[in-house]
Amino acid sequence: MKIQEIREIIKLVDGSSIEEFSYEFEGVKVKMKKSGSGNAQQAGSSSVQAPQTPKTVGPPSFSAPAKEPNAEELVSQEAPEVLVDNDSEYHKILSPMVGTFYESPSPDEAPYVQTGTKVTADQVVCIVEAMKLFNEIEAEVDGEIAEILVKDGQLVEYGQPLFLVKAN
Repeated sequence: MKIQEIREIIKLVDGSSIEEFSYEFEGVKVKMKKSGSGNAQQAGSSSVQAPQTPKTVGPPSFSAPAKEPNAEELVSQEAPEVLVDNDSEYHKILSPMVGTFYESPSPDEAPYVQTGTKVTADQVVCIVEAMKLFNEIEAEVDGEIAEILVKDGQLVEYGQPLFLVKAN
């Protein structure tokens, strides 16, 4: 788990009504509990405090579950239909955060990529918006877009596959 991903989780927890959050994936454990001041902090010997941000009016981007989530509950329940027969030969571009998937830089512009588009490792393939921040997602490998697994405007989860790329 990357530090950027941990920071995103801290921001989401801090901006929500969740009092306590824990997550375990591939041997990495993250546990946060809000202190009395409303800041999220990581439990353990060292603590990380997220800066307190002003509340904005509008629908919340993250809702609190009734109980503490486990790893299975954090994974999206809606798996996209994969049309490619053998995806083991394909590189999956995964969402680095929870947010909204956008295929183009603005609604009136063409998508960054389409099925069959040749891409380079540092080429932007989409945007994932989280907490009013637009994060450009890069292809990570040189190759060809084999399949787009999500629709424009769809909410995506952390680690959810967005694209399949046939690597060169």
